Amino acid sequence: MLDIAADLQRWAEEGRDFAVATVVAVGGSAPRGPGAALAVDGEGTVIGSVSGGCVESAVYELCVQALADGADGADGESVLERFGYSDEDAFAAGLTCGGVIDILVTPVRAHDAQRAVLGAALAAAGRGEPVALARVARGPAALLGHALLVRSDGTARGTLGGHPELDRTAAAQAHALLEAGRTGTVELAEDGTHCPGGLTLLVESTVPPPRMIVFGAIDFAAALVRAGKFLGYHVTVCDARPVFATAARFPGADEVVVDWPHRYLQSTRTDARTVLCVLTHDPRFDVPLLTVALRMPVAFVGAMGSRRTHDDRDKRLREAGLSERELARLRSPIGLDLGARTPEETALSIAAEIVAERRGGTGLPLTATDTPIHRASASDGRTAAA
Repeated sequence: MLDIAADLQRWAEEGRDFAVATVVAVGGSAPRGPGAALAVDGEGTVIGSVSGGCVESAVYELCVQALADGADGADGESVLERFGYSDEDAFAAGLTCGGVIDILVTPVRAHDAQRAVLGAALAAAGRGEPVALARVARGPAALLGHALLVRSDGTARGTLGGHPELDRTAAAQAHALLEAGRTGTVELAEDGTHCPGGLTLLVESTVPPPRMIVFGAIDFAAALVRAGKFLGYHVTVCDARPVFATAARFPGADEVVVDWPHRYLQSTRTDARTVLCVLTHDPRFDVPLLTVALRMPVAFVGAMGSRRTHDDRDKRLREAGLSERELARLRSPIGLDLGARTPEETALSIAAEIVAERRGGTGLPLTATDTPIHRASASDGRTAAA
């Protein structure tokens, strides 16, 4: 539910009753991963998605029913439903892609005990704070949907109910997933021990968006900034030339920095999700920058240029002392082979390679492959299970 935190926070502030349906587990080919959510308020307004359309109508009805069940003042109960492909009835609610998804539907009414905890989680996520929300996704009906909020300093709010040790163990597990920036599931016993089979917790983590740093204030960079923002990155443009590196030329960027690229990269914050795109194709900038970049634990390093530029750059980087292993990390020339020519087409090519690297894709047309279309990858922090 944290993926639609901004809208849900507004509903909470307005005092609306609503029900949230959250994907807690997937099997086979499924369009959305754990944490994907759909919500319905008391007026029937719907936001979000759990399947890209396959089972939305059925999930909508579950949310409406969950709200109706608590309309008499009693706390509504959470329910867990499974959706898969139905061979017997082509019109039954199911996933035509052949996958299976488990969905937890939780009513959130103004008087519900869980409202304060969920509201605090939504507010924190809306402010961009790192936070984890652990909820009982499978287990005794009395505990289903109970929530525990865990912050980056390890402090917790709320309770999952049951044994006192359950909250302590769940908080520790949720904090570990939060530090890794991952959303996933945790198996625990009802007494808080690590024996599987008793409870399944869905832990949703929200962390600041990953960074994309674009080096080189050129027209291709402007198009890549727009693509990066579309993909959810916090985008920075860096160039040593103040006449080109201006906010007016890059209105879509979160930051525009005037500095020597390698010096800025050495001083700024990066992590394992950071994407570095070097568009300068000038050895004065490229070589010192890539010498630093290829020795950093970032997600992606790519550099623009022709085949000739790449060969010259490779030679210079070898002379600078980079190893074969370090050079193997460089995506150069950057982008997938789309036949791109315009800045916008080139930005699409670069963005496609970044997505393929992140998700473990081949970059081939789907018609030329027989692998699952939707698959988890180790680098995908939002859908990997604990």
